[in-house]
Amino acid sequence: MRRISVVGNSGSGKTTLAARIAAALGIPHLELDAVFHQADWQPLPREEFRAAVREFAAADAWVIDGNYDSAVRDLVWDRADTVVWLDLPRHRIMRQLAARTLRRMVARAELWNGNRESWSNLFRLDPEESILRWAWTQHRTYQERYLSDSADPAFARLRFVRLRSRAEADRFARGAAGPVR
Repeated sequence: MRRISVVGNSGSGKTTLAARIAAALGIPHLELDAVFHQADWQPLPREEFRAAVREFAAADAWVIDGNYDSAVRDLVWDRADTVVWLDLPRHRIMRQLAARTLRRMVARAELWNGNRESWSNLFRLDPEESILRWAWTQHRTYQERYLSDSADPAFARLRFVRLRSRAEADRFARGAAGPVR
């Protein structure tokens, strides 16, 4: 494992796991959300986003977390050797995400580029404006997508690792400290 893509639903623990793997392997980590979400939640223009990801992915070893399938997945997966898919149960993700979102709101924690979680977005029904609604509505979509991708001959050269629990993710992160292949 030298180039690892960590994917999964919002709130599944992608960034936490990716950071642990990167630290264990002593390689750089990139959180796609931190690149994409500019000040005031404005998206980085597509070509700038792709250029930043392309530059990072050109390195010999890395961990990149996030989905962004239509925008940069081709760049990430063309260079990746391993895809780690966090596929936790919906109830677990929702509990983790709700707690994380509330904690960030109360603390006014800065996420990326000055952005913070908004109390008003907590109650919105539009998945594009509510991280909780997004995670709820996208759960099955991600499962179907990554099940399909893991069986797709186009991705046969990638090693897919499906982690279905916190315990599995912890074991995987601890095991990443082994020899780099």
